Amino acid sequence: MTTGPLVEPEAVPEWLRPLVKVSGEVDSRTFTRFSPPEDLLTRAAAVLILFGERPGGDGPDVLLQRRADTLGSHAGQVSFPGGGAEDGDDGPVGTALREAEEETGVDPSGILPVAVLPELFVPVSRFAVTPVLAHWHSPSPVRAVDPAETAAVARVSLADLADPANRFTVRRGDASWRGPAFTVDGLFVWGFTAGLLSVLLSLGGWEREWDTGDVRELDVAWAEHQGRLAARDGSIEE
Repeated sequence: MTTGPLVEPEAVPEWLRPLVKVSGEVDSRTFTRFSPPEDLLTRAAAVLILFGERPGGDGPDVLLQRRADTLGSHAGQVSFPGGGAEDGDDGPVGTALREAEEETGVDPSGILPVAVLPELFVPVSRFAVTPVLAHWHSPSPVRAVDPAETAAVARVSLADLADPANRFTVRRGDASWRGPAFTVDGLFVWGFTAGLLSVLLSLGGWEREWDTGDVRELDVAWAEHQGRLAARDGSIEE
């Protein structure tokens, strides 16, 4: 599928136009250094990056979900709605909309797909993921449709994501891997999702200067986040 804008920039709110315009000027290297080996069989997937406008004039937001803690892979991680392509999907846009509806209960009739980003390779899962940008022009209620897969669904403010107090870098083990991270609205966002969000904040013109030298061990940062949540809620999660 051709990448880039699916609509004229004037079809979306002014705050979203810079991102729609630039979507046709980026390639996979804008977002990741990983490329699939030529002899590796990958599986097509798509995620929906759904931008809306927060009630009460609080500015734009994006829809995120937290995976169930009981899952065998990526347990407890925050992600965009999405998943593997299936027969009958109308390309990446169809996959993204179908998965979002299945996972969050969002009504696709209130969503306008506005751009398709380049396919991105995720080594740990061997997925070739196509991000689909969309505008939530008629928001509908959302929820964790299947608690066995999704623990929570949240509309997260872009201003909160861009807040320097909520941003830092995480590294794993010997520091051979490091990437951006966010803590916002009780969510700890890292990995593929945080990497995408970090680039999109920059491309969309929402990024604020933040301390890129604040580097934390992933396991330690995760444990501290869980501890703060437990203290806030007055209980320890099993």
